[in-house]
Amino acid sequence: MIEFYPQIRSVHILAVCLSGGLFALRGLGILARMRWPQAAPVRYLSYSIDTVLLTAALMLVTILPGALFANGWLTAKLALLVVYVVLGLYALRRGRTPAARAVCYVAALLVFATIFGIARYHHPLGWLLPYVPT
Repeated sequence: MIEFYPQIRSVHILAVCLSGGLFALRGLGILARMRWPQAAPVRYLSYSIDTVLLTAALMLVTILPGALFANGWLTAKLALLVVYVVLGLYALRRGRTPAARAVCYVAALLVFATIFGIARYHHPLGWLLPYVPT
């Protein structure tokens, strides 16, 4: 299955971009008190993109050698993914006040950027890695 790695990786990266972009748009819509971010078609689109994202991620984990994940970057990414999902839930639905939703929204976007940096550098420090003295 390693021969399909480039295609699976491309699908995964596309799904990451679509998922993050849709979350950012939905969050802005929620903060502007619009109704469309909670509409069923938009929610189902989000669920579909996230399903493709998770499927591609699981396929990549199964076909890549375990030594690639030895420094803990995947563990850090998965832990932050849980934080991102919880913050996103509070930003889009469960936040009791507009201020709480805004704080959760910004925090979720920061966590998303951190996850992206970890994935980009394959290191738990992510975006901070280039600045670590060697």
